[in-house]
Amino acid sequence: MSKPTDLQHNLERSLPAIASLSTSFSQSQGFSPYCYFSLEKRKAISDVRRTFCLFVTFDLLFISLLWIIELNTKDGIQKNLESEIVNYSFKTSFFDIFVLAFFRFFVLLLAYAVVKLRHWWVIAVTTLVSSAFLIVKVILSELLAKGAFGYLLPIVSFVIAWLETWFLDFKVLTQEAEEERWYLAAQAAASRGPLLYPGALSEGQFYSPPESFAGSDNESDEEGAGRKVLTAQEKEYVRQGKDAMEVVDQILAQEENWKFEKNNDFGDVVYTFEIPFHGKTFILKAFLQCSAEMVYQEVILQPEKMILWNRTVAACQILQRVEDNTIVSYDVAAGAAGGVVSPRDFVNVRRIERRRDRYMSSGMSTTHSLKPPLSKYVRGENGPGGFIVLKCPSNPRVCTFIWILNTDLKGRLPRYLIHQSLAATMFEFAFHLRQRVGELCASARP
Repeated sequence: MSKPTDLQHNLERSLPAIASLSTSFSQSQGFSPYCYFSLEKRKAISDVRRTFCLFVTFDLLFISLLWIIELNTKDGIQKNLESEIVNYSFKTSFFDIFVLAFFRFFVLLLAYAVVKLRHWWVIAVTTLVSSAFLIVKVILSELLAKGAFGYLLPIVSFVIAWLETWFLDFKVLTQEAEEERWYLAAQAAASRGPLLYPGALSEGQFYSPPESFAGSDNESDEEGAGRKVLTAQEKEYVRQGKDAMEVVDQILAQEENWKFEKNNDFGDVVYTFEIPFHGKTFILKAFLQCSAEMVYQEVILQPEKMILWNRTVAACQILQRVEDNTIVSYDVAAGAAGGVVSPRDFVNVRRIERRRDRYMSSGMSTTHSLKPPLSKYVRGENGPGGFIVLKCPSNPRVCTFIWILNTDLKGRLPRYLIHQSLAATMFEFAFHLRQRVGELCASARP
């Protein structure tokens, strides 16, 4: 077997540990869901538009570099500049191709970086002008007699102009339109409450079985008699947990927009869904032959015990119990793929809710004074996501398990390799979870 295949196979076996450490992972820099950004933040230039502006700048710099190289031949730059600019001739000068590149640079940055237009008509004009000018110049000029640069500059300028058009139309405008659609849907959903289960209301305080973290000394509720007031940092943890829960609710509400990726022999299905500012999210949906309460306790309430049935999890520690529904945890995944994937650690805030028809755990990355980044680990980052256990109203002995995963393991690990392995990762996690609940069910029988 080839080395790349071995690496991918090892990653598929090892990633469940890394991925299962937290409720979700993200490839973004920020952690606040887009649909709850302030109007000022939503007006800021998007990442994909910024990339487009960088490409337009590259267009000008690259054409300029090629022109300078062409000038620095035979008679030297100064004499050639005088020949091409002062004594300009349409048939023999490359100066107008540089001016054309500057025209595209100025007009496109003015339209899409300064004015922030969300229409394609400006780039249509610049591409039409560039294409027409270059075609006429190639037909009428004598540039082809100048050797390689007579071919190179017109061709490069023509190709880059059309690449800019493709990038804006198929990437920038498309993604920003999707983000706007998400924003409007989220605002509408926020005004109505949860969309997927309109009758399901949070019961306020999650269930506290033995060894769970409800009822601890660090619980707090500002409205509860005799309980301490939350600090500013604790309020921030609670806010992050609620933000993550709201995004999870929105993802569940848009199940019809999930994109099918893979399924397996157990009937498990992996979907993907694009989240603005967080990128591709993977969603596992699995049917389990056990009660929802059992999965709730094993996966959601007792994450620190996951090392008992998932050996690639090196450690899980509860750093702080903020209040009834919120904790901060620290997780470490062992190295994988023969040392190619070094150990990762994560600091997560998690919010847990028990609703009438489901149990939910949502979370995202945060920081905590007890666990600053360590040199021996690569610190991963998590975005909105989590675990959902849906009760079956007709049969309490079965349930549906949903895992929303969005991962950025950081380091130098190729992202495409991670994405290719995530479906297998989630299927393997579901396999180990089935084994675990199977063992528990067998031990519970008389």
